[in-house]
Amino acid sequence: MALDGIVTRAIVHELEACRGARISKIYQPSDHDILFHLRTRDGNNKLLLSANPTYPRVHYTDRTFVNPQEAPMFCMLMRKHCEGGIIEEISQVGMERIIHLTVRQRDELGDVSTKKIIIELMGRHSNIILTDLATGSILDGIHHVTPSISSYRIVMPGFAYTEPPQQHKLDPLTAERKDFIVKSSAIEEPISWIVDTFSGLSPLVAQEMVHRSGTDVTYELDASEEAAYQRSAALWDAFESVMEPVRKHEYAPVTGANAKGKMVFSAIDLTLLQKDIKRYDTVSACMEDYYGEKAERDTVKQKVSDLLRFLQNERTKNIKKLDHLHDDLAEADDADQYRIYGELLFASLHTLQKGDKAAVLVNFYDEEQKEVTIPLDPLLSPSDNAQRYFKKYNKYKNSLIVIKEQLEKTQEEIRYMDELLQQLSYASMSDIDEIREELIQQGYLRDRSKKVKKKKKNDRPALHVFTSSEGIEIYVGKNNLQNEYLTNKLAGSNDTWLHTKDIPGSHVVIRSTEFGDSTLEEAAQLAAYYSQAKESSSVPVDYTLIRHVHKPNGAKPGFVIYDHQKTLVITPDQERMKGLASTLK
Repeated sequence: MALDGIVTRAIVHELEACRGARISKIYQPSDHDILFHLRTRDGNNKLLLSANPTYPRVHYTDRTFVNPQEAPMFCMLMRKHCEGGIIEEISQVGMERIIHLTVRQRDELGDVSTKKIIIELMGRHSNIILTDLATGSILDGIHHVTPSISSYRIVMPGFAYTEPPQQHKLDPLTAERKDFIVKSSAIEEPISWIVDTFSGLSPLVAQEMVHRSGTDVTYELDASEEAAYQRSAALWDAFESVMEPVRKHEYAPVTGANAKGKMVFSAIDLTLLQKDIKRYDTVSACMEDYYGEKAERDTVKQKVSDLLRFLQNERTKNIKKLDHLHDDLAEADDADQYRIYGELLFASLHTLQKGDKAAVLVNFYDEEQKEVTIPLDPLLSPSDNAQRYFKKYNKYKNSLIVIKEQLEKTQEEIRYMDELLQQLSYASMSDIDEIREELIQQGYLRDRSKKVKKKKKNDRPALHVFTSSEGIEIYVGKNNLQNEYLTNKLAGSNDTWLHTKDIPGSHVVIRSTEFGDSTLEEAAQLAAYYSQAKESSSVPVDYTLIRHVHKPNGAKPGFVIYDHQKTLVITPDQERMKGLASTLK
């Protein structure tokens, strides 16, 4: 992984500025992350500690996190022992991906206590563990490791903290030239040898060393002694060119794509990068840029997975129901035929007898088809057979009304599910909560929260606001709650409203009565981009004034009807969307 011992060393060096900082607030925005709000001499900062199994990291952050309404137990414990405390020491264990934060706090009785926060950045085994410095016992961990999971080390309250198993590798900061050349001269794969021999060096750093050495990634074992020595000497020079700046804490954070096109990052300069190279002033800025959006999208995917599954199942059920309704409709359309059968039988009762299986009668309703064969139930009298056809006629005639109502309702359900599925495709953390709340209000989901939610007087959804090239604000609703508020409450009657034509998408409003063609086109771009046709070309976008947009009584959230519209045809341009300044209001 890209986060290795060198990156950990760089971030610990950067966090030296936290020494003496006060932890003013502690939050736990997700199951894996802890957020510290710090007060330092240079101002306020946010420090993210993440034990995410895919993206473990520690760095300063400027991102905004959505915190749960009720703090998790681990967060409450961290607040009890660390909130208001002073960070006294920050250290790395050797060259391992383990960071220790020592926090001194005065409790409510005035007694001073010291706690140690241990952050283990080890992939799926990552953890954040709070321990008592005096006793070495664990107060709790963000992830529990029970005896059934590991018999070697248990991470549970009350147990003594045990360090992860030692790998017994060499410290790359103290490596000596002679030993390095002797050992490396007899190897076949230098990248694997560097990773297996030295602590804290990732395959990425080892690849960089081999790349700088100008030698091949595999060596011939039968090479001459002189060739092996020259090769090892070149590898040592490359090794030193990487490690010398690390010893001096001279870092050059960078991200970019390697030869395989995969995006990677490092705290050292990478000469092996092929394209998309980006350099940073700090390791935190580098990690924030590399991990931030990935981690958020990953968290969003995990959070929406159950909603996606539910909505897809509901949509599938309604599609099947629609097929059955179409079959019933086709059958009910034959209702008039049953009425004709009944009338023809009544007109010819004197010619029929009980026990007849069919009646061949003159069809005076159809000039072309002079005779018609009507199936009969031999157990019924001719009169009862006629009555049976009239009952069928009345049944199907009445069912036609119900079937058509059900068809409209089922089609509306499918449209609603499509709308929600499209909204989930680009939803943020707060958007997901609003969509879940909407499904609870509509009766699709049960509210499992025990707390009674009090609606605040000024409670309203946050809207995404873009500024056009002409400096005019364009509002975008990214879910039905935001769409309802934007269209029905916030927008003025003379504001311009936009929406993709017959395609699920966002409501877009230009909050101005005077604007040029470029603003209208950019608003249409936003409407097309935040719709189901995001990847399509030539997307039709309707626009009209808000006063021509209405919500029918009893309609689903976000559904409106409109008139007096005009249509633009737009091809979504992602690069152009990035050029529009965006804020939340």
